[in-house]
Amino acid sequence: MEFLTGYGLWGLFAASFLAATILPLSSEVVLGYLLVHNFNAFQAVGVATVGNVLGALLNYGLGRAGSKVLLERIFRISAQEIDTARRRFKTHGTLSLLLAWVPIIGDPLTVVAGMLKINIWVFLALVSIGKFARYATLSWAVLFL
Repeated sequence: MEFLTGYGLWGLFAASFLAATILPLSSEVVLGYLLVHNFNAFQAVGVATVGNVLGALLNYGLGRAGSKVLLERIFRISAQEIDTARRRFKTHGTLSLLLAWVPIIGDPLTVVAGMLKINIWVFLALVSIGKFARYATLSWAVLFL
């Protein structure tokens, strides 16, 4: 993660994008580092949000493509897990996309949203709100606590 901090906002964008995919990265570390080193908080939160939302959009597209091979081999999601995720998503509704930022459950949630062909504009709005709120809260904590 250290190598990304040297690229400033571009490194933050890359970390945020990749963190929203299946890769186990933490964009929060890069954001915190940049904030501590006097990067503009509004720019940093904006860049992190856009990168993370675009990563979630990639997941959505992969889910929408729905290739069983892709989902099982790359995402390592079994048919049973997909059915369980579908039931949970339908139970909790599209508002659950506000939690797309949550580790472990967020990435599969965005994949399942694509599989269920959730309206792209609803998807983008809810995912953006949740991810922005997370980064804004984190930056506030870093700067003021």
